[in-house]
Amino acid sequence: MTIIQSIVLGIVQGLGEFLPISSSAHLVIVPWLFNWEDPGLSFDVALHLGTLFAVLFYFWKDWIRLIKSFFASLSERKIGDDVDRRLVWFILIASVPGAAIGYLFEKQAETIFRNPWLIAIMMIFMGGVLFYIDRKSSKKNPMSKITLVDSLIIGISQAFAIIPGVSRSGATITAALWRNLDRESAARFSFLLSTPIIAGAGLLKIKAILNSGLDITSITGILFSTLFGFLSIKYLLKFVQTRSYDLFVYYRLIFGLIVLATLILRYN
Repeated sequence: MTIIQSIVLGIVQGLGEFLPISSSAHLVIVPWLFNWEDPGLSFDVALHLGTLFAVLFYFWKDWIRLIKSFFASLSERKIGDDVDRRLVWFILIASVPGAAIGYLFEKQAETIFRNPWLIAIMMIFMGGVLFYIDRKSSKKNPMSKITLVDSLIIGISQAFAIIPGVSRSGATITAALWRNLDRESAARFSFLLSTPIIAGAGLLKIKAILNSGLDITSITGILFSTLFGFLSIKYLLKFVQTRSYDLFVYYRLIFGLIVLATLILRYN
């Protein structure tokens, strides 16, 4: 892999992880479209460490507050009506389905799920779901109003993101909108929820990453993933304060159609 390819894939990961457009789909399709060697799942996970750094950098004040609330709830054995205590426990609970599915279907994620046909179909289908839900949701609830049922539904939706093209952020944002969270709160909860799942995946794969070696291309990819992940969080939160998710729906549709057209041309 060249430095340029690593930079491109780092940017792709940074943008795709937090925008509802599926980073995993892009990490499969971009090398496939340009006939690059597939960097493999270990490199993908290394890039995910970059987006973990990005979400930690952006939300560091939130996470310090949430971690304090978590330990306070343990020491006092009480959650009560404290918003931060409820939120940190909801994040932990919502992380369970994604972690379980990721563990059970790890081999499929590395093989059959990385199929361009499946990715293209899921890009288009999930874009349509986001388009529909974004219009039907009342979008009346701030994140402070999230419930246990809301967090479980959002957590279950995150589990489907093991299929490239679904999009972890796309699935969780869509589920949060379906539960009537406002657009900014849906994105913010999605980003906070990404932290345990990305950290967990990184810890499970850290041995493979270290064995393969963190060379200059991997480090470059991580740096660009961190930078563009941070920027995508910052500007998406501003964007959805005044606009819908339509831009990303249209992008998903165009991307999926390009992949389908390329498949048809290559195999006919």
